[in-house]
Amino acid sequence: MSKFGVLPPWLVLDPLLHGWLLEDIGRGDRTTNSLLAKDVTPGTAKWIAKAPGIIAGLPVAARVFQLLNEKVSFVPMTNEGASCEQGQVVAEIHGSLDALLMGERVALNLAMRLSGIATLTNIYVEQIADLPAQLVDTRKTTPGLRLLEKYATTVGGAINHRMGLDDAVMIKDNHIAAAGGIGEAITRIRSQIPYPLTIEVETETLEQVKEALEHKADIIMLDNMPLDMMSQAVQMIREQYSHIKIEASGNVTLDTIRAVAQTGVDYISSSAPITQSKWLDLSMKIPLA
Repeated sequence: MSKFGVLPPWLVLDPLLHGWLLEDIGRGDRTTNSLLAKDVTPGTAKWIAKAPGIIAGLPVAARVFQLLNEKVSFVPMTNEGASCEQGQVVAEIHGSLDALLMGERVALNLAMRLSGIATLTNIYVEQIADLPAQLVDTRKTTPGLRLLEKYATTVGGAINHRMGLDDAVMIKDNHIAAAGGIGEAITRIRSQIPYPLTIEVETETLEQVKEALEHKADIIMLDNMPLDMMSQAVQMIREQYSHIKIEASGNVTLDTIRAVAQTGVDYISSSAPITQSKWLDLSMKIPLA
């Protein structure tokens, strides 16, 4: 499991967290504000895992509470990226009860979503842990949550593909159709992009692989290829240009990912760890006064 997930700086994340808190709190927490004066009543809460999984998002959850009250202390009881068991206390929170209650839902929602992604990602990664191929994520993310969802895949052991359209050039089937062919697309794009951006080309046939090689693509994606064709494509690429990186993509599942890795590709991209993950159930409990 990767321990190298790196969150974007708070300068980037804080506006998102502010927006999500505003969405939930609106003009004010009617319940909490009617019960408690602001920043007066101290309290303690525990976060408890209601299912086993991989924990992700604790630093984000801590930040949510601290944006409401900077004096809140959020103490992880397990490491980010560690496994948890059902019933395990994963964090303790100390501070003003009004902040704890107002931040509860947003903080839990984010941690549950991210932990669910990390958990499923890790299951995929374990399927190919003894092979050289690496699992990468995709741009199939929830609008507004991409930075955090992609962070969660790294906590689960994957590596990030491009964050957005400005990160790298990826010539997909519709780009090829719009340009009139792979060669035309590579030639036109290469004349306009800045150094050192790389060019990746999506291919679906051995003929397209040959064309991508002829025009010196930096990365070749083998998209939705049968395993035997994928193996032939890998062999063709390795024989001609051993430095070119090879990515496999398309309908990768837990049942197929190992066979795909065994073809010799460098990377396997899949949206499943994000799009098919279930939230890891966590709850917050405040002892009865």
